[in-house]
Amino acid sequence: MKRQDIDFPAEHQPLRDDVSLLGGMIGELLREQCGDALFERVETSRSAAIARRVGEDDGSGLLEQCRIEDAGEASAFVRAFAAWFRMVNLAEQVHRIRRRREYMAAGEDVQPDSLADVFEKLADEGRDWEEVRSSLDDLLVEPVFTAHPTEATRRSMLEKEQRMARYLVERLDPGLSENAANRLIDRVRMEQTIAWQTAEQSRTRPSVADEAEHAHYYLANVLYRVAPVVHENLAEAATRAWGKELWPGDLPSVLRFGSWVGGDMDGNPNVTGETVMETLTEQRRQVIGNYLGEVRRLNRLLSQTDGRVEVSAPVRERVSEYRRLLPQEAEAIPARHAEMPYRVLLSLVEARLKATVDDSECAYGHVDEFAADLKLIAESLQANRGRRAGLFPVERLLRRIDIFGFHLAALDLRIDSGDLHEAVAELIDDPEWPDRAPEERTAYLEDAVGQGGVPDGADAGATHPVFKLLAAAGRAHDKFGGRAITTLIISMSRNADDILAAWFMARAAGVDRNGLDIVPLFETVDDLIAAEGVMEGLLALEVWRELLAQRGDRQTVMLGYSDSNKDGGMVASRWSLQDAQRKLLALFEQHGVKVTFFHGRGGTVGRGGGKTPRAVLAAPVGSVGGRLRMTEQGEVIHRKYGLRTIAVRNLEQTTGAVIKAGFLDRDPDSEEGPWRRAMARLADHSRSAYRELVYGDESFGEYFRLATPIDVIERMRIGSRPASRAKKTGISGLRAIPWVFAWGQSRQGLPGWYGLGTGLERLIDDIGFDQVEEMAREWLFFSNLLSDAEMAMSKADIGIGRHYAALAGELGERYFPTIEREFARTREMICRIRGQDELLDKDPTLKRSILLRNPYVDPMSFTQVELLERWRAGGSKDEALELALIDSVHGIAQGLQNTG
Repeated sequence: MKRQDIDFPAEHQPLRDDVSLLGGMIGELLREQCGDALFERVETSRSAAIARRVGEDDGSGLLEQCRIEDAGEASAFVRAFAAWFRMVNLAEQVHRIRRRREYMAAGEDVQPDSLADVFEKLADEGRDWEEVRSSLDDLLVEPVFTAHPTEATRRSMLEKEQRMARYLVERLDPGLSENAANRLIDRVRMEQTIAWQTAEQSRTRPSVADEAEHAHYYLANVLYRVAPVVHENLAEAATRAWGKELWPGDLPSVLRFGSWVGGDMDGNPNVTGETVMETLTEQRRQVIGNYLGEVRRLNRLLSQTDGRVEVSAPVRERVSEYRRLLPQEAEAIPARHAEMPYRVLLSLVEARLKATVDDSECAYGHVDEFAADLKLIAESLQANRGRRAGLFPVERLLRRIDIFGFHLAALDLRIDSGDLHEAVAELIDDPEWPDRAPEERTAYLEDAVGQGGVPDGADAGATHPVFKLLAAAGRAHDKFGGRAITTLIISMSRNADDILAAWFMARAAGVDRNGLDIVPLFETVDDLIAAEGVMEGLLALEVWRELLAQRGDRQTVMLGYSDSNKDGGMVASRWSLQDAQRKLLALFEQHGVKVTFFHGRGGTVGRGGGKTPRAVLAAPVGSVGGRLRMTEQGEVIHRKYGLRTIAVRNLEQTTGAVIKAGFLDRDPDSEEGPWRRAMARLADHSRSAYRELVYGDESFGEYFRLATPIDVIERMRIGSRPASRAKKTGISGLRAIPWVFAWGQSRQGLPGWYGLGTGLERLIDDIGFDQVEEMAREWLFFSNLLSDAEMAMSKADIGIGRHYAALAGELGERYFPTIEREFARTREMICRIRGQDELLDKDPTLKRSILLRNPYVDPMSFTQVELLERWRAGGSKDEALELALIDSVHGIAQGLQNTG
């Protein structure tokens, strides 16, 4: 397969060469595995797609090639394009690594947005190191992996992609011989071929344990390795910028990691108290397994011998203590190691770690005990000329212990407020409780938690799943430590009683009052608007202020990007989130409470996706406050954390943005009242246009089901959680992930842009073009909004969307012209405001990437339309057609690099 002829700047020529090489390998694979006929159809379709794109053909030639009667042949056809996309995605990842190495090799120049770049700019602005160092003490960046089903590719396929990427990265070694380079390509070809012979998706729906295994792969195999590197780069960047000689151990840990996998009960009946304990047990096993490997390596490394160098007395004392505690293990230590105190201690530390995994006698009671043993060695090395004799790997292990503990990642619990109130009703034997007024419930709960009136759930025989989940949290704290579960999130928080109910149930389950950060989640546009009032009411309660005082007067608030977008459209969602942060920040400052905003972002623009560093810098000044907690989901996890070098780059960019946000001096959002008022108008206009289309009448729900492959997506086994909320029907009941996923597959991409064009047109009528253009030029928040919509529209294709709309018959004729007009209006408004002729003119790298992909996505889209029509005509019962459709969904997701 060949690529479209696209202009590549000189610095990106190696990417072009890699795409050509890997694309050629896919062509060879197709001939070998499927024969010349399929290869020729694929090539002809690709050429026809390019001709359609450049206006040389009306698309009829492409349509003809995509009418494939045999379901098996259709499946192979779309899989061929998906295989090519896997290679392009790999080539782009490897090119990012190549570019990073080029920056590092250059020596003088630093890579934009790296920690070195951020620190150099702060130094140039006159910030001294002491000021910046002080800010690091409260700095915390915490990506949180969720269990949301947005990754449409099974783990075995992802592992193959990672191995191929490693082989391609190894080829970057300039000293590699031609023969060795060819062997690496042979390995890539082998992995390609095995991937072709492997189904992209299991026939069984993944369990919670399967989802946990997927998340643990990244946590234990990638992030465990790279987290200390980020901190080491932090020290190097500071040394470069201020000339301070810093050792990585001189700086605090600024990274933590969280997970929802195994603890997110919201709408998922498969998450229980048992999954909490099983998940944390496995996380402990994995992280201690990593520690054991490092302890063994240190054992081989630290061979310092008595008589050659001094070893501090505390190390010898700990060895003596452990010889008494572990006599059999001490006896098994080789006699030749007796004069090597570090080796002896590390052998006994290894024994204690094994006992911890097995929950046997002599296990570490807490991770701090393990860290204390390593600190004794570090302090002894430091005091006895050992800084260059093994201190660095010991401190690197200590950094990992500080970040990952015995829990690997903090497991968040998430519960719907309605389920919480059902649990309260059972506990207090009041069936009417869920229907009582919020004020009445607040008064009862405040009195109960304040006066010690919370019943013991175990004594009361509580059986509700919410109680069992929280009881498991109490057991987890005892077994895995307090950092294993730190956060309890309340979905659909709409009143103070929702948050108090969580505290009430946690107390009933035996969770210590300080053991959980109870976090309200505001999701819809209306909920975000009401958030200030809800939190004001909560802060007015004396019992809540007492709880906050015990937690250092810090409150976490979670903001939902997905449901707010689905509810009111992208513009209203983004502005409601921005305005809510500004108002909540002012409220908490008034009460002397620090706030941490937890951002529930998805992968696509329709779910809050976009470039994280830009989003951080566009937030209201003061809202970041040195802390960033954000969800990472599905394909975003693989794209950002699949390869170690890219994981380091992403963590550096995010950390650098959080540091930079702490030193921003000017905030037009706060300073320029007219801009805020203009943005509120834009949000209102856009929301009206969006809701008129989506919620104006019930027929649009039927159009959505017919004009997108939502019925296929609902049958895909890509998550343990149902696609819809059980208590709701229609669009309102559908979760945001399949909503966004389906629109993206149909190439209409509606959640990422609809309503913006109408809103901009009306705003220009209200305040004039010049002011809107100034906002886009000077206000990063507004500029980001336009950029994200621009990206979403560039991945859409209204011409192809028209074919999907035709599947809806009369409903398509009714709704699609409105969608088409709004798309044209939005494109015109964005280009006019940004002063460009076409979308993405000012982001040539992204534009090139999308142009490269489009001719390979288009044939899969046309094939999907054909398959949908035939499958539905047969009552959606043909299994072969369904499998081909699922393959098409995988392929388009690979091509667009987005699911939900």
